[in-house]
Amino acid sequence: MGGLARFENQPVVVIAQERKRGQAKERGAGPAGYHKAERLIRLAARLNLPIVTFVDTPGADPGFESERFGIAGAIAHCLAALLQTHVPTISIITGEGTSGGALALAATDRVLMLEHATYAVISPEGASAILYGDASHASEVARTMEMTVEDLARGIIDRVVPEPEGGAQRDVDAAAAMVKAELEATLTDLLAQSDDERLAARRKRYRS
Repeated sequence: MGGLARFENQPVVVIAQERKRGQAKERGAGPAGYHKAERLIRLAARLNLPIVTFVDTPGADPGFESERFGIAGAIAHCLAALLQTHVPTISIITGEGTSGGALALAATDRVLMLEHATYAVISPEGASAILYGDASHASEVARTMEMTVEDLARGIIDRVVPEPEGGAQRDVDAAAAMVKAELEATLTDLLAQSDDERLAARRKRYRS
């Protein structure tokens, strides 16, 4: 989901991944979701508005219909649009950020991450299936994947957003206030840069 919004009197474009919890087998967005995100990225560029994304996904939908309608291409086009846009971009990983389904909305100038969120190129279950043939080694694999904020703060993410004791779900208003403070500081910093400075820094970031 996404659209136009205003944050502290600054117009922005917001893109968020909506979780459908409680299903027997949860799936991420399909091609249509990433096409929508790409359209919003291009809209932001036309209106010269910063982009803020909220990332929370177990990964893109790997089902037959998604493959049939080009999920890989949809993710690639979304990712390219985000990397190439001239406007400031910020992503906030609020829960689970897994695989290309997350990266498509997190290849931004600044990456913020909630204290208890995770971010990885593949889920521990998926990595276990590749390495061992089943998901039974997921816990063991997770310890070596460096997917927590402590690991990622060494160069993959820019800011760790603290959560209320017990997690953001215990006090949503307090968690939102913490996100707001970090987002405001980050957006102010990016808006102070010229497009050339910001794009050069983005290229250097993702090439390294």
